[in-house]
Amino acid sequence: MKTATLLAALALGLLPGLALAECRGDHQSAASCMPGMIWDAASGTCVEKPTS
Repeated sequence: MKTATLLAALALGLLPGLALAECRGDHQSAASCMPGMIWDAASGTCVEKPTS
């Protein structure tokens, strides 16, 4: 029983590190565009909102 508890604690201790390793780098999304800008999925950046 002690070994199972130790292995479970070890696995739970490693999970946050694995989750962090999955999402590295500078990510930008539509929620982070400045006012007057929109998200362009093709280029992966915020672009100026077209006026019509």
